[in-house]
Amino acid sequence: MTSVTAPLFALLLATAQPSPEAEIAAVLDRLNAASSAADGEAYFALFTPEARFVGTDATEHWTLEEFRAYASPHFARGNGWSYPATDRTITVAPIDCRCIAWFEEKLSNASYGETRGSGVLRLTEGGWKIEQYVLSFAIPNDKADAVVAAVSAESAPAD
Repeated sequence: MTSVTAPLFALLLATAQPSPEAEIAAVLDRLNAASSAADGEAYFALFTPEARFVGTDATEHWTLEEFRAYASPHFARGNGWSYPATDRTITVAPIDCRCIAWFEEKLSNASYGETRGSGVLRLTEGGWKIEQYVLSFAIPNDKADAVVAAVSAESAPAD
């Protein structure tokens, strides 16, 4: 290579690499694609072994193995779930390793409408992996009292 083309080639290689934010967005998009296809193997491969999943129900605070035990029968029957992102913010921690990131996203679901996802990812030897994922409902503030009352009435002990 000539002295001019070598720096240009190096610049092209450097700019061809996706940003950490783009890599993380791709992981989250693959998560939805795998769950929509009921592909448990691809889905759970996106998590670290120590990952936690917090679902919408108060009882859904699971280790990865507990979450796998819950989800695997659904996936085996071909029943997945789809929560594509409509908006997403990703932040890579401003630390030297650039190996921790968090995200929050607005999701769309056919049954629940707009929901939220948030969590933490860690850069591993195998790429970005999910350490924690939290799925939640977006409840308008002016409806919160009614939702809390409905949940409280269901969880109240029977006389």
